[in-house]
Amino acid sequence: MQLRDKSEAGQFIVLAEMEPPKGVDINKFTANAIRVKEQVDAFVVPEMNSAVMRMSSLGASLILQHKGLPTVMQVNCRDRNRLALQADLLAAGASGVENIMAVTGEDPSFGDHHEASAVYDIDLIRLLSTIQGMAKGKDMAGVDLIGAPSFFCGSTVNANVRGKALQLEIEEMERKIEAGARFFVTPPVFDMADLDEFLQKAPRDKIKILPTVLLLKSVGMARYIDRHSDHVSVGQGLIKRIMTASDKARECAQIAADTIAAAKQAGMDGVAIATLGWEHMLPQVLNLKPTESLDTRQDDPNTSWGKHAGGK
Repeated sequence: MQLRDKSEAGQFIVLAEMEPPKGVDINKFTANAIRVKEQVDAFVVPEMNSAVMRMSSLGASLILQHKGLPTVMQVNCRDRNRLALQADLLAAGASGVENIMAVTGEDPSFGDHHEASAVYDIDLIRLLSTIQGMAKGKDMAGVDLIGAPSFFCGSTVNANVRGKALQLEIEEMERKIEAGARFFVTPPVFDMADLDEFLQKAPRDKIKILPTVLLLKSVGMARYIDRHSDHVSVGQGLIKRIMTASDKARECAQIAADTIAAAKQAGMDGVAIATLGWEHMLPQVLNLKPTESLDTRQDDPNTSWGKHAGGK
């Protein structure tokens, strides 16, 4: 079943991020995707995450598509002007790519080519509107296309902010929906209760919400995120789980598996799994059963898990 069809049918969606290689050797890239193809609905192919130079999302998406692996091709405003963005979208549409995720893109100062110039010819709302307009058969200049692409389009939302910032985020989300976004991926979430306030205000009848399940790699990584990442909380309980585990890599995979199970129990529309280069761990994440402690927590109607279970 195609991603759009599964979404419209209200089924739980599993996306997995698959970083393109920094080079032309695609063996590990494709092998990691093939191992979990039966458990993943589509592979999100980033466009140079953190502004680190890699194979383009378009090229890497086509490689996976040609192997029968559905993709979500990421496009961003940072690297290309409106001509190049539309050209890439036409190439993707003609080559069988059906899903697009539109993002702004991190500033090049965060990456490995600090002297690179960001483009930002159009902003994210304009990019989404452009994708929607191309689906109606027109380019940005109003010229008719010879065959229009059809994309199931998504974007991102910062679901972890609070107060006035959250209201501004919801308003921006509404603009993205009007521009054509149909699913949204959140920043990493380690406790579904962190989404309570956002879920109360988000227009869930219009779109799908997919929290990011981030695979932690170490105690140090967990502590760093907990201390320094804005609006993302790992929590001391998970940090202690990793710290006291005899097999820390397996425990990190177990935490990710537990988070996926919690998202299902909380009535979320799906998840987007991010492994940050540890794609080889995806089979373990997807095959591990939830821990008993998580099951107990979910069954308690007084917890946030219980409050969300069974509804959206």
